[in-house]
Amino acid sequence: MSFYLFSVILLIALAVCDLIVGVINDAVNFLNSSIGSMAAPRHIIMIVASLGILAGVTFSSGMMEVARKGIFHPRLFIMPELITMFLAVMLTDIILLDLFNTYGLPTSTTVSIVFELLGAAVAVSLIKIFHSSDSVLSLVHYINTAKAFAIISGILLSVVIAFGTGAVTQFVVRLFFTFDYKTRLKRFGGVWAGLSLAAITYFILIKGAKGTSFLTAESIAWIKANTWLLMAGAFCFFGLLFQCLATYTKTDILKPIVLIGTFALAMAFAGNDLVNFVGVPLAGLHAYRVASATANPLQVAMQALEQPIQTNTVLLLIAGAIMTITLWVSHKSRTVLRTELSLGRQEEGFERFGSSVLSRNIVRLTHTAFSGARRLVPVPIRKTVARRLDPGSFSCPVSADGDVPSFDLLRASVNLFVASVLVSFATSLKLPLSTTYVTFMVSMGTSLADQAWGRESAVYRVAGVLTVIGGWFLTALVAFAVSLAFAVLIYYVKLVGIVALLALLGALVSHSYRLHRQREQDRSVIEAFGFKDITEPAAAVNASFEQTGCFLKEVSDSLGLCFEAVFLEDRQRLRDATTWTDKIQKWANTIIANVFETLFLLRNEPMGAHQKYARTIRVVQGIAESHRDMIQRAYLHFENCHQGFSEAQKEELRRIKVYTSRPLWNASIMLRQRKEVDYDYIANQVRKLKDLVATHDAQQIERIRTGESGTRVTILYYALTENAVNIAEQTRELLEIFKESFEAIRA
Repeated sequence: MSFYLFSVILLIALAVCDLIVGVINDAVNFLNSSIGSMAAPRHIIMIVASLGILAGVTFSSGMMEVARKGIFHPRLFIMPELITMFLAVMLTDIILLDLFNTYGLPTSTTVSIVFELLGAAVAVSLIKIFHSSDSVLSLVHYINTAKAFAIISGILLSVVIAFGTGAVTQFVVRLFFTFDYKTRLKRFGGVWAGLSLAAITYFILIKGAKGTSFLTAESIAWIKANTWLLMAGAFCFFGLLFQCLATYTKTDILKPIVLIGTFALAMAFAGNDLVNFVGVPLAGLHAYRVASATANPLQVAMQALEQPIQTNTVLLLIAGAIMTITLWVSHKSRTVLRTELSLGRQEEGFERFGSSVLSRNIVRLTHTAFSGARRLVPVPIRKTVARRLDPGSFSCPVSADGDVPSFDLLRASVNLFVASVLVSFATSLKLPLSTTYVTFMVSMGTSLADQAWGRESAVYRVAGVLTVIGGWFLTALVAFAVSLAFAVLIYYVKLVGIVALLALLGALVSHSYRLHRQREQDRSVIEAFGFKDITEPAAAVNASFEQTGCFLKEVSDSLGLCFEAVFLEDRQRLRDATTWTDKIQKWANTIIANVFETLFLLRNEPMGAHQKYARTIRVVQGIAESHRDMIQRAYLHFENCHQGFSEAQKEELRRIKVYTSRPLWNASIMLRQRKEVDYDYIANQVRKLKDLVATHDAQQIERIRTGESGTRVTILYYALTENAVNIAEQTRELLEIFKESFEAIRA
């Protein structure tokens, strides 16, 4: 029994780790709306969410039964088999959630735990069948197929329901209040506050009451018998209170509504999702206690786990405290949060996800369908709807630190209202509906209704949504397969297998931590390029060219790495260089966005100034494209195992590398350090490079004539030389623009 006592202790330790990675993933569910709309300072939002978590954990007692008997029939297993399954589940869950957190993709902790339990249960059941005379078909007797199917179908159905409910609700609310909602809010805000907060009260307090660990049966019965009275009281109380605030004070009543909704959704999250993190370890602890009380603890069936049990409130509060601490100190949760905010923000800007064939086709088909449907609507109605849903009046105040809200408070209140209702209703049915699926799809539905996915951003937003949804399906497959494999390993290898898996867990978590830190450093550099506090044209010009200097330095370093890798035919270094192209392209896009901001600040300047900075856009994009073409061609050439360069070609390319790097490096120093532009020196270097390329071109033609150079290596040779000339020419032109601007500023 000592081995299984150690296993139970390990399960409890893994529960703490799972709470941490789980909250990192799920914090986006209840923080998205309040932080995205900037309803309050961040520390106020975090305090409200923390209180919601601590309150919500006490409502999760009834959900714990899902981990004990929701997926399999415990009466058909003995304690050692259940401990094996539970260890496999917890190890898989931590690895899987940490991986998704590192890449900032919100996944479903509910889907992961359900499929992990299913995978481990299938593994142990097949082992039992293998060691007996039963048929494989008897597997259905071990697995609670009806409950598992209900859970899985409920999760999938929630995606459609959440998206549709969010879109329809937002459309109706926006049609009534419009984007310029403040005037109407003074007259009708109390109605909206009464409806939303009464509904939240109903689903969280009344429907969730039967899952609490502290309310007596008599209290729950009284609440159930007086449901409509409590609903009416909540509607009248909140409606009158907020209507008075809207009418007689300058209070923006949507801010407290959003904060109350944040509390409610955090409460619903804790009540519904706590089982995903501690349900399995608590089930393991219960199984060990039941087995220890019998004469034959290693062989007794675990039918006791099928009986209802009330989880200790102290344990639930300890779990809530761990979740709250993680919420405050974790940096990965902010990475996940940025993904959802970027997909739902009202304004256009830099898009995190690129377009895909599927996203383009979906947008094209949707646009065609809506265009056809519009013809069926009478013109007066179309004009009225278009006028009331005109996003041109969208305006959010900029915060003190220069940040702009992703969307307004009205949409934030709808997000929280709809998500709280759906999640709390599922909790009342003891159905572990995915809070991630619900909140994410509600947010995407309200974004669609608010026309946040315009013609300029729709393909990128849809591609992002498809990426996240694809990750959800990947979660299910990986969770099932990995948990199944881990269960088999632990069953046969016991302690050695557990130690090996713990070592694997430590290595993977350590690697993901380093990877996330590097990604955050890269992102912070990109964000540092922003124009948060710049309002003067001269400062904007200086900042733009300083950023461009950093950009040129990165291009120079990257090309140096590329040339050296080409000479050595080092595929790994070329593969590393290809990842550099993505970062440099992001820098180029950010600089171009800042140039647009500079042009806005220079709107009162003569047209000539506008044309100079517009040229910068073309030049920066040209450098990024030539840089990407060089590296990708070199990588594909050697990845396909083609012939390398001769010594003569290498020597020629080394000279070309020098004359390409000099303009980039010197221009970078001039731009970053505000030095006087030595335009003649740069122009002279570019002329020498062009003369050198012309000379080498004649030598390369001679090698082609004599058969010394093959077709593919010749194509790569010309790609490197021509792109080098393009980069040098564009660098010279960039300095020409800077020279004029520098002189204008000094004058």
